[in-house]
Amino acid sequence: MNGVEYMKIAVIGAGSWGTALSAVLAEEDHRIRLWARRKEQVEEMRVDRHNPRYLKDIILPDNIEPTNDMAHALEGAELVVLGITSQAVRPILDQAKVHLPKEAVVVNISKGIEMKTLLRISEVVEEIIPGQKFVALSGPSHAEEVCKQIPTTLVSASLDREAAELVQDTFTRPYLRVYTNPDLVGVEVGGALKNIIALGAGISDGLGYGDNAKAALMTRGIREIARLGIAMGAKIETFSGLSGIGDLIVTCTSMHSRNRRCGILIGQGEAIDVAVDKIGMAVEGIYTIQSAYGLSQKFDVDMPITAELYKVVYENYPAKDSVPNLMLRSLKHEMEEAASSEIPWE
Repeated sequence: MNGVEYMKIAVIGAGSWGTALSAVLAEEDHRIRLWARRKEQVEEMRVDRHNPRYLKDIILPDNIEPTNDMAHALEGAELVVLGITSQAVRPILDQAKVHLPKEAVVVNISKGIEMKTLLRISEVVEEIIPGQKFVALSGPSHAEEVCKQIPTTLVSASLDREAAELVQDTFTRPYLRVYTNPDLVGVEVGGALKNIIALGAGISDGLGYGDNAKAALMTRGIREIARLGIAMGAKIETFSGLSGIGDLIVTCTSMHSRNRRCGILIGQGEAIDVAVDKIGMAVEGIYTIQSAYGLSQKFDVDMPITAELYKVVYENYPAKDSVPNLMLRSLKHEMEEAASSEIPWE
């Protein structure tokens, strides 16, 4: 069990990722309480041991207890996994905070930035429950593959090394390898903003563009993400890691990606709200575009891909017209620092 003893764990949110990680944790005989808001979903999971709307391939082990009672879910919890959408974190934590044990480690597995405040999820948690140990668990991972035990790697990021290593030990399996990273800002920014680029990659696919266009979008996208991250205090190395380029690759190329699938529909001409409805689950990139656009203005960072996607999503700008806007921007060096005297031309 990687040195981790039996634990009481609350998983708040019974979507696909919360359900998949509950099953992972249940393999080690931890006591899991899986909270969902809807009584009908809880009853279905309790009786049938399935969660068909979100992850039909999983049979819930006996040591997973579905519940919609927040106090019961959090009672005695040593680890609290937040498997809810980023925009729901504040209202649900406001409900949960009176029941949350002070010594528990909060592990966020969603990827987003709060729209109204432009805060990262760790900052939202710190506002609501100051001093609570916090870990962001991120990286290139689809619930549909993890539940089939297909090899996957994640990163556990925290300002508290002990908390990061606890999460690393608790989640690591022969098919699930977890690294640690002290750069919480970088991991949160990379995990959130890759959804924007994935939405753009899907739009590119929906418009009928090819691999060249997607490769360009992804490559310039990670530069854009890194520029903002560094301005916010992140380390540049993080964006070449699992929560940076790793998560970007999997989200931009896989049909498991809700953001890519939503983008494909938009590129094919569907209205934004219709495309989101057809996906049937949260499309974090739609919200993160607005947050990232606000952050780019706050930190005065050039983010042309985000700016064009903001126009498409929030200003009803035709997606096909954004491509020439990006292609015909003023010409630049690929790496801005190459224009300085510090790096001579050869």
